Amino acid sequence: MARAFPNSRFHGFDFHAPSVERARRTAQEQGLADRVTFEVAAADDFPGGGYGLITFFDCLHDLGDPGAAFRRAAQALADGGACMVVEPNAAAAPQDNITTIGRSFTATSATLCLPGAVAQKGPHTLGNHAGEDTLRSIASEAGLRTWKLAAEDPAHRVYDIRP
Repeated sequence: MARAFPNSRFHGFDFHAPSVERARRTAQEQGLADRVTFEVAAADDFPGGGYGLITFFDCLHDLGDPGAAFRRAAQALADGGACMVVEPNAAAAPQDNITTIGRSFTATSATLCLPGAVAQKGPHTLGNHAGEDTLRSIASEAGLRTWKLAAEDPAHRVYDIRP
C-alpha cells in the first residue's frame, strides 16, 4: 500500500513484538521507512487518531473482543474515514463450509483461531467462520453501522465499514 500510495503515511500496529520488528526491517529494506511506522499495540488500544483508513487483515475473528477493536477504530477514524476488514469467506455454520478451502478454515479455526480468542478471555470467541451477520452486529454495536461487501474471492471477503 505504501508503494502504491506514495503521498500517504502508514502506521502499523500488532501485539506481537517480533512481527513488528520484522515489519520495521522490511520497511527499511524497501525504502519505505520514511512514511511507514510500526508499533506494538493491541487492536483495541492503538495510538493516534484522525485516520482516513483503518484496516484489519484476517484478524478480527482471532480476537477475544473484536467489539473493542471496532470501538477503537470508530473513535480513531477521521470524519469520512473508513475501515477495511478482510476476513475469511466462510459460512457461520460449519456444515456450510464443505469445500476444500472451507475444510481448511474449519480445521484452522479449531486449532488456531478459537484457542487464541479463548485465551484472551474476551466476550466473543468467533473463530474464522463467524459469518457476516455476527461481525456486522458487533461492528454496529461499536458504532460502525454502514457495512458494504466491497470484494470477495473464494478465500476472503473484503468489507467497507463506516460509522
